[in-house]
Amino acid sequence: MRLLSVLFLALGITPFVLAAEDYPLVPAQECRPRAGLPNFLAKATTPGAEVKIGYLGGSITAQTGWRPKTLAHFQKTWPQAKFSEINAAIGGTGSDLGVFRVKQDVLDHQPDLLFVEFAVNDGGAAPEQIHRCMEGIVRQTWKALPECDICFVYTVTEALVPALLDGKFQRSASAMEKVADHYGIPTIHMGMEVAKLAKEGKLVWKAKLPKTDEEKKALGDKFVFAPDSVHPHVETGHELYLAAIVRSIEPIQAASKAKGAHTLAAPFIATNYEQAKLLPITAATLSSGFQPAPADFAKRWSNRMSALHKAAKPGDVLTFQFKGTRASIYDIVGPDCGQVSVTVDDQPVKLVPRIDAYCTYHRLATLALGSELPDTVHTVKIEISPEVPDKAKILAKNGNKIDDPKRFEGTSFYPGAILLVGEIVK
Repeated sequence: MRLLSVLFLALGITPFVLAAEDYPLVPAQECRPRAGLPNFLAKATTPGAEVKIGYLGGSITAQTGWRPKTLAHFQKTWPQAKFSEINAAIGGTGSDLGVFRVKQDVLDHQPDLLFVEFAVNDGGAAPEQIHRCMEGIVRQTWKALPECDICFVYTVTEALVPALLDGKFQRSASAMEKVADHYGIPTIHMGMEVAKLAKEGKLVWKAKLPKTDEEKKALGDKFVFAPDSVHPHVETGHELYLAAIVRSIEPIQAASKAKGAHTLAAPFIATNYEQAKLLPITAATLSSGFQPAPADFAKRWSNRMSALHKAAKPGDVLTFQFKGTRASIYDIVGPDCGQVSVTVDDQPVKLVPRIDAYCTYHRLATLALGSELPDTVHTVKIEISPEVPDKAKILAKNGNKIDDPKRFEGTSFYPGAILLVGEIVK
């Protein structure tokens, strides 16, 4: 469990401490076709059809691996159609962000098929939270695009493989299977062959690919999976992932009988995040210190945040009221950021740094405000604190150092959107 916690923190997710035996693990099976992908397959075999595939996931999907490989395979398999991708992968994020951004990042682009890959980055999440988020993704998709087919795909890491070695899915995938069962969504575990090779002692989890004849000879019949035991080598690990999807197409085709609009059954869990939404930060009340982020900086994030703002002076404040159960701020963390004081209703003020141990560069993040709140009106106030966090100490947690003091100066705050389960009141 300690190894898992370290991995989850490295991925930017909070570990949820729960022993595997406390949640029923699903028997491992590479493909569960369920109701198949009838609409996607019908369109893929239609001459001249334009088929869009959405890929919603984390860094494993962001790689130039199974995502472009499957797209190329589909194009080769059904050359009569034209395939394109909607790349909605963001490293270090799970379904708890995916459920808020699925409309903007995927559904607004009208996909015919949506792959959802969050089993690794959801590895530290509570099963109930996974249910809420994954079901929210499903219900939002079929409410907006009833004929869009969905497929859950699962990946694996060295830290998460013990369950597979024992013939079971890891906890996150097991939780996702419940949602898939409820809605008849096909699932593919792309890590089954990986686990098989590992069990046979033929897999090297973490190593560089052999280049010289000597290195290849030393490796023997072993297979190098990844450089870090998590993100597969494009030439090896991602080929195993591709092969799993290719093998699964036949049983999925056989199960794909009822073409037409998907209907939304009664929810699997009443508290699911069907109402999750991403609102521009301008929906909040911003003090005069908040201005649109510099154009060259904002351009880097324009496909994720259309209203990125920046404030840098202590005392700059944003406020809003909402009626609902969960709220976060979608923002950018980085070297020049400081910390903010967060007040929700009459709860004690919390100081939250907007820099962490990995912030030698800027990246997407979320500032949690509250979850599973009473479904009433809540008041949020976020203010830049005059207290500058000890950035050197924070960076040291991951072995990083302040390379250029000027880069790390400041108390900047870069909010781009409000992530909300509910509605803005003011």
